[in-house]
Amino acid sequence: MPEATLLAGLSTGGAGLATEEAAARLRLGGPNKLRDDEGVSPARLFLRQFASPLVLILLFGAGVSLALSEWVDASIILAIVLGSAILGFWQEYRASRAVLALRDRLALSARVVRDGVERIIPCTGIVPGDLVLLSAGNLVPADGRILEANDFLVTEAALTGESLPVEKAPGSAMADATVAARTNCVFMGSSVRSGSARVLIVATGPRTLYGAIAARLRLDEPETDFARGIRQFGGMLLRVMIVIVLGVLTVNQLLGRPVAESLLFAVALAVGLSPELLPAIVSITLSAGARHLARSGVIVRRLEAIENLGSLDILCTDKTGTLTEGTVSLADALDCAGHPCRRVREAGYVNAALETGIANPLDQALCAAAEAEHWTAAGLSKRGEIPYDFERRRLSVLVEDAGGGVRMVTKGAVIDILSVCTAFLPPGADIGRPLDETMRAALDARFRAQGDTGLRLLGVAERRFPATDRLDRTDEHDMTFLGFLAFVDPPKPDAAKALGDLERLGIAVKILSGDNRHVTAHVARAVGLGEATMLTGSEISTMSDRALVHHARRTQLFVEIDPEQKERIVRALRSAGHAVGYLGDGINDAPALHVADVGISVEGAVDVARESADIILLRRDLDVLRQGVADGRRTFANTLKYIAITTSANFGNMVSMAMVTPLLPFLPLLPKQILLNNFLSDLPSMAISTDRVDPEQVASPQRWNLREVQRFMIVFGLVSSAFDALTFVLLLMVLHADAPLFQTMWFLVSLLTELVVVLVVRTRRTAIRSRPSATLLWSSVAAAGMALLLPYSDGFASLFGLVPLPPLMLAAAIAIVIAYAAVTEAAKRFFFRRRRVPAGTQHSLFPRRRPSPKLGGAG
Repeated sequence: MPEATLLAGLSTGGAGLATEEAAARLRLGGPNKLRDDEGVSPARLFLRQFASPLVLILLFGAGVSLALSEWVDASIILAIVLGSAILGFWQEYRASRAVLALRDRLALSARVVRDGVERIIPCTGIVPGDLVLLSAGNLVPADGRILEANDFLVTEAALTGESLPVEKAPGSAMADATVAARTNCVFMGSSVRSGSARVLIVATGPRTLYGAIAARLRLDEPETDFARGIRQFGGMLLRVMIVIVLGVLTVNQLLGRPVAESLLFAVALAVGLSPELLPAIVSITLSAGARHLARSGVIVRRLEAIENLGSLDILCTDKTGTLTEGTVSLADALDCAGHPCRRVREAGYVNAALETGIANPLDQALCAAAEAEHWTAAGLSKRGEIPYDFERRRLSVLVEDAGGGVRMVTKGAVIDILSVCTAFLPPGADIGRPLDETMRAALDARFRAQGDTGLRLLGVAERRFPATDRLDRTDEHDMTFLGFLAFVDPPKPDAAKALGDLERLGIAVKILSGDNRHVTAHVARAVGLGEATMLTGSEISTMSDRALVHHARRTQLFVEIDPEQKERIVRALRSAGHAVGYLGDGINDAPALHVADVGISVEGAVDVARESADIILLRRDLDVLRQGVADGRRTFANTLKYIAITTSANFGNMVSMAMVTPLLPFLPLLPKQILLNNFLSDLPSMAISTDRVDPEQVASPQRWNLREVQRFMIVFGLVSSAFDALTFVLLLMVLHADAPLFQTMWFLVSLLTELVVVLVVRTRRTAIRSRPSATLLWSSVAAAGMALLLPYSDGFASLFGLVPLPPLMLAAAIAIVIAYAAVTEAAKRFFFRRRRVPAGTQHSLFPRRRPSPKLGGAG
C-alpha cells in the first residue's frame, strides 16, 4: 500500500496523532500487550487452589463420606480443604501483588510523536496510527511500516530464526511477501541493532504477527533446574504414595474392615504423605525473596531466577561501571605524536554532537567536555551518518561547514579506524602524509603505552567529501588519521573488596570486554586480579567450541570480543557444568544475557538488554549483586527446608501407620485426625520464608539434588518411625490403651514431633545455636499449644474423636517428644558428618562450607 494511502487510512500524518484521538483508540483497541500482565484474577487464583491433585484426593474423600452419609467426616475434610485454600490464596495473592508492583518499575517506554511533539510514553499506550522513533537498542513495540530509516538494522530471530540482523528501509513489498522479505516493515518481538527509523504503527498487542504466533503456540519459558527438581520430586512422592496406599488398602480389606473406612483411611494416608502446601510455599517463599531482594536494590523479573541466582559459581561481566566508576571523562586529545591537539578534540566533538545512534558514555563525555569549553556545533550542518555497529566498530558523520566544505568525520576503535586510513596528519600540518608501516607501528606503540596507563583510546579520522546527501559504509576509505581521544574511567575503590566477597561466596568473576587488551589488563591489575590469563577475540575466532570450553574455564579476561563471542563464551562455560551469570546493559550483551543461567542487567540498560535479563540491578554495583546472590541462596535454602523437613516427617508417620495397621484391631488414626494433623503441622510452614539461614548455607553455590532429598527423607523419616514404634509399644504393652486413648496420644505425639523436627533439622548447627525467626518459632509454639489443648476441649475433641489424656500418658507423650528431639539432633550430626560431596559438584541441602575457587579457576 502506498504510504500516503496508509497514512490516510489511519487518519494520521507527520505530526502524529492528537492526544485525545490516541486515548480513544486505546480505549477501543485495548493496551499494546500480548497478555494480561495484571496477573491472575482473585477468583481464578482462588479456584487454582483446588486444582492440585492432592486437593482433588481430599475432595474425593469428602465425596465418599457424603455418599456414605458420614456428614461429620465430610464436613471436616471440606473445612480443611477450604481453610488450606483460603490460606494459600491469601498468601499467593499478596505475593503476586508485590511482584507485579516490582515489575511495574521496569515497564518499557517508547518515543512517540503526538500533537507534533516527541514524547516518551509506556509501550502499552501505543495505538495504530502512532509515529514511533526507534534507535539502536530499542525493542520494536508493535508492528509498523517504515517511513524513514538511516542505516537501520533489525534482529528478527524471534520471528524468522535468522540470527544475523537485516537491513530495513522505506518502500513497498509484495502483498504475499514472507516476513523475511518485508524489508519495509518492523515487527513486535524484534530489536534494533543499529541506526534509526521513524515508524508508522499499524497493529498492536495480540493483533501483531508476534501476538498471533504467541497465541497459537503459547510458548512457555524453558523449565528451570529448580522447577525440574520439583517435578521429579512430585513423581518420586507419587510412586511412594501409590505403594503405601495400595498396601494399606489391601491389608485393611484382608482384615475385613469396612470398605468406606478403609478407603477414607487410604485417602487420608496419601494426603498425609504429601506436602500439599508445596505450590503455595514455593510461591510465597520466592515472592518473599523477591521483595527482600528489591529492598537491596535487586528487581526479579522471573521468580524462578532466584534459585539460579543462588546456584551461580561464575559471573561474567564487562568492566565499565562494574569494576570502574562508570563516569567516563575526556582526559585529552592527542595528535599522532602524542601531543595535546585542539583539532583532534574538536573533530571528536563534531562526531559526538551530531550522531544519533547508540547512546554511550564516551559520546556523553565528549559532549560534556564540549559544553564545559562552550563549544557548539553552530555553523555546521549534518548531511549524513553511518551509525556505529559491532562489526565496523566506528561511526561516521558527514558535516558541512559555513564555508560550504564537506567532510566525513569518523571515530571508533583505534585498530578499526587505522584499517580505513591511508594517510596521517603530522603535528601542525594541514595536509596528510602517506601512512606507511613505520608510522603504523609508531601509532600502535603509542596506543599500547596509553592503554597500559589505564586510558581508553579512540581513533579519529577525516576525509574531504563531495557535496552529497547519500552516505554508506563503503565510503569509509582513504581517510586521514588525525589522532587519539583519551578517556579515563578509574577503578572503583571498593571493586577489589567486592571481588573478594564474591570469591568467598564461591563465585569466580570473568571479564568479557570489547575494549582493548591493554586497558582491560590495567583495570584487572588495579582491582586485584594480578596477572590474569587472557584470550582475545581473534584467538577465540579460531577455536572450536570444544577447545573454547577447555580454555574458557581457565581464562579470566576475554578482550576485544564481539557480541557473538560473548554468547559463545557463556555457552562454553555452561557446557563445562558451571552455573553462569552474565551482567550487561548494552545491545552487544543481549545474546549472552539470553543464554546465561541468570541474565543480569541494570535499570538504565537499553530495552533489549533489560528484556533479555532475569534480574535487574537498581545500581550497577558488584556489592549489590553479592547481596542478591546471598538473598537468592537464603530463599532457595528456606524452600528446601520445607520440602526436606515436611516430607521426612510425613514419610516417617505414614510408614509407621502402614506398619502398625495390620497389627491393630482398629485404625491407628482416624482419617479426620490424619487430615487435622497434616493441616496443623503445615501452619508454621507458611513462616519458613521468614526463617534465618546460617552463614554456611549461603557460603557456596546451591543446586537442587533429588537424591539428597530422598536420603534426608528416608534417614529422618525412619528416626521418626522408630519413636512411633516406641510409642506403640508403650501404649499397647505398658499402658494398655484402648482405641480412643491410642489415637489421641499418637495424634499428639505425631503432631508435636513434626513441629519439633522443624526447629531441630532446619539448621546444620546445634538447634540451640541457630535461632529460628520469631514468626516461625511462635507459629510452631501456637500450633503445639493447640495440639495440647484439643483433647481437653469438649466440642472439638468429640468432633475429631479425641479424648482427654491421663496425666501419666500426657507426661509420657511429652517425654517421647523430648527424647525424639535429642535423638534427631544426634542423627543430624551423623548424617552431615558422613555425607560426602563428589568433587566438582554443587550441593543443595544445608551445604557444607568449602574453599572458594580461585578467580578464573574451574569453580
